[in-house]
Order: sequence, then C-alpha cells, then structure tokens
Amino acid sequence: MKLSVVVPAYNEEEYISYCLDSLHRYISHDPRLLEVIVVNNASTDRTAEVAKRFSAVNVIDEPHKGANCARQRGLDKAQGELVAFLDADTRINETWLDRLYEHFGRSDDLVGLSGPAYFFDMPHWHKTAMKTYYSFIAQPTHKTTGYMVLGSNFVAKRESLRSIGGFDTSIPFYGDDANIGRRLSRVGRIEFDKKFVVSTSGRRMLAEGPIRVSMRYAANYISETVFKKPVTKRYNDIR
Repeated sequence: MKLSVVVPAYNEEEYISYCLDSLHRYISHDPRLLEVIVVNNASTDRTAEVAKRFSAVNVIDEPHKGANCARQRGLDKAQGELVAFLDADTRINETWLDRLYEHFGRSDDLVGLSGPAYFFDMPHWHKTAMKTYYSFIAQPTHKTTGYMVLGSNFVAKRESLRSIGGFDTSIPFYGDDANIGRRLSRVGRIEFDKKFVVSTSGRRMLAEGPIRVSMRYAANYISETVFKKPVTKRYNDIR
C-alpha cells in the first residue's frame, strides 16, 4: 500500500519547513511514500510560499477555514491507499514510517492508527506528564471506546475514510479527532500505539494554559462519545 501524507496548514510559515524537512528523507528515496500534500488553509502569511520551496511537495488551497476542511480537501486529492494526517508544526522521527507499515501489514481489518504527540518546546515535566496521560488515560480510553485519535498523528485507509463520508467539516476545531475516530471505528479497528510517536509544538497549550486545553479536549471527547457531537461550538482563533 502506498502512503499519502496530508498536512493542513493555517499561518504556519515559522513551523512548516521543519515538518517537511522531517518527511524529506522519504520523499525521494522511499517508494512507500507516494506524495506529500500541503493544504494551505486560508493562510494570511507565507505558509504556501515556504511549502513550495520543497519541490516534491504538492501545495493546494482550501479557502474555508478549519482543520477538517483542510483534511477533507487533502483526502479528496490523495492517491495513496493509506492517508496520514500531520499538523504543520509536527515532525516525524526515523521509525515512524516503518512502524506505520508494521501495523497495516499484519492486520487486514485495521482501518486507522494513531499515537502520541510530545511537545518539543514545553518543559521536561510536561513530557513526563504526557507519558503518564498516554499510558494511564489514553490507552485505557482506547480499549474502552475502541478509538483514540490525535489529529496531529493519524493514519487511515483512504477508502475507509471515504466510506464514512470523510471528515465532518461543520466541526470548527475541538472534537474533530474524536469525531473521526468514533465514526471510523464503525467500519474497522483502530489502534493506538505508544511507540508510534511524533513531536509537535505546544504553543497553543502555552497560550491557553495546559489545564484549560486538557479540559476542553476531555469535554469534547466525552461529548462525542455520549452525544455524537462536540460541545465546543466556537472556532479557536489561536489555531
């Protein structure tokens, strides 16, 4: 199975080059990686210009603001049997691609895979706290509900995503990952692997505060699970 990587990007000129650099080692040398698609999501800065410096990257526009709008645009364009979604401030490591194919290569009923995202610009104590969260909250939650998806580190079979109608573009921000996980779990199995790791920026958490952000994510996950819709309605302007 070939892999397409979709990177939604809204005003990410300062970070997106690091994301694309981390993918660059595979773009020209690994036949499993078919394409990298950057979806310029109504940016008002030089995001598209920076992304276009990478000759092997396909940059497309999505004028409707919202992460799920950008993800859906990328899904519509993707040609790979597998489609990965990374945030523009996210970086993969040297084992990410191999681990991805280990999972999808040994299980035909697997439709989705996700794993932790650790912040590279947060204090050390926060990384320790996140390890505790992934071990004692995220994994048990996944085993209970059947899904745990991080939008910054998520891979799925293209046809499985299309079979459920793709991403819900009416969701402005919070709850989008819980929504796609819940709906995708209806058509197959989703795995959450603690060793399928990426690093990402914690600037949004720093701006809003770790406790507030954590409570919002928890509230929207519970609301998606129980009521089949997120509780947060307003688009977060710091995205």
